[in-house]
Amino acid sequence: MPTPRPRRAPGTRGEHLAVLDPATGEAFDEAPDQQPPELDAVIDRAHQAWRGWRADPAARTTALRAAADAVEAAGTDLAPLLTREQGKPLAESYAEVARTAARLRYFAELDPAPRPVTDGRPVHSELRWRALGPVAAIVPWNFPLQLASAKFAPALAAGNTMVLKPSPFTPLATRLLGTVLATALPEDVLTIVTGREPLGARLAAHPGIRHVTFTGSIPTGRAVAKAAAASLARVTLELGGNDAAILLEDVDVERIADRLFWAAFRNCGQVCMAVKRVYAPARLHSHVVEALAQRAKTAVVGAGLDPRSQLGPVNNAPQLARVEHYTAQALADGARAAAGGHRLAGPGYFFAPTILTDVPPDSPVVTEEQFGPVLPVLPYRTLDEAVDAANGTGFGLGGSVWGTDLDRAEAVAGRLECGTAWINHHAELSLAQPFAGIKESGVGVAGGPWGLYQNLSPFVVHRPQEA
Repeated sequence: MPTPRPRRAPGTRGEHLAVLDPATGEAFDEAPDQQPPELDAVIDRAHQAWRGWRADPAARTTALRAAADAVEAAGTDLAPLLTREQGKPLAESYAEVARTAARLRYFAELDPAPRPVTDGRPVHSELRWRALGPVAAIVPWNFPLQLASAKFAPALAAGNTMVLKPSPFTPLATRLLGTVLATALPEDVLTIVTGREPLGARLAAHPGIRHVTFTGSIPTGRAVAKAAAASLARVTLELGGNDAAILLEDVDVERIADRLFWAAFRNCGQVCMAVKRVYAPARLHSHVVEALAQRAKTAVVGAGLDPRSQLGPVNNAPQLARVEHYTAQALADGARAAAGGHRLAGPGYFFAPTILTDVPPDSPVVTEEQFGPVLPVLPYRTLDEAVDAANGTGFGLGGSVWGTDLDRAEAVAGRLECGTAWINHHAELSLAQPFAGIKESGVGVAGGPWGLYQNLSPFVVHRPQEA
């Protein structure tokens, strides 16, 4: 049965924001532009709902399982809407919906059971876990549903309630997801708020919020942390990455080229842990460039709703301008585009899949997170040089090493300064594993039991042993 579209929030003219289709650049719908003062009532209701939600773990498990079923059943409504506002190919949107349901099921089964603490004293001590209260999540536009579920699934499983704010570029699928989840969750356990800034800033700073989890840029992450500090709320920040892939001398270029290309270009390169720069041995550099450029030239770029499309548009005009700027600057500094290097003609926010060679190592397209369909490939002479370059930015989210000798590749991977390192693949995560960055890539941990405990507070009870 089709899932109902969320009703338009009541209001007068000027209280809604237009949502654009990145494949056309034209508005196709709108979402409420809620104002910061509205948060007081929303968070008060979340606090009231928390009292019942935290009290019954068995009921939470049942509700989260039902929520997962509801998300799966609504996939044919959620996925096309997600593609329409975000731009990614429809198959990727269906995968995002499936991941959202899977994450709900995973966290529904985690149980933070109490355990004894023994220290040799004649006291029985037990460690228990308590929910924090109402928590907040601020989610970007590249994976609106998947990143939202990475925040609300562990938070709700831990017994918290949540107020979730999606990006103003992609509010619609998240609002629809909220409507779907409302069929399984008690009222006010999860509330979706949409709007422009300063709505997110007010949410992060609100004294009724006990934990703020944010995914986005480093400058905004700093602002979120500063805002949350006013009420001493804990923060979890995932602030993006500039992941390096190091190819070793024994790598089979043709064998790994497809995996390497899509590790960089999935979702049009708009993935925090995508490969964003490649370091290849000087002897193999031209071969690597040629192999990746051939794939870039033949990748089918088009609207995400077109089943032929392998790559969609960049999500929004400001991000397209950023990609254009970094690419143009690299070309002006002497880089050469082995493929692409330009915006595609016609409507929408399309940029040609781009492979750059002869890139100055200090070019912003190398040192910063371009977050688009652009990949610089740089040669190295010694392995130490490649590792130093890979570690030479302020980012530390992920990295990968590619080669035939797996033991040697693993040894090199161990030298990477990042939260996750892959060998012969990249950006693949299990729901059961932790996901965290170091340096400027983040604070705190998501994923697996670690993500659950980020949403809990330890509580120790001491009692004397029986005489």
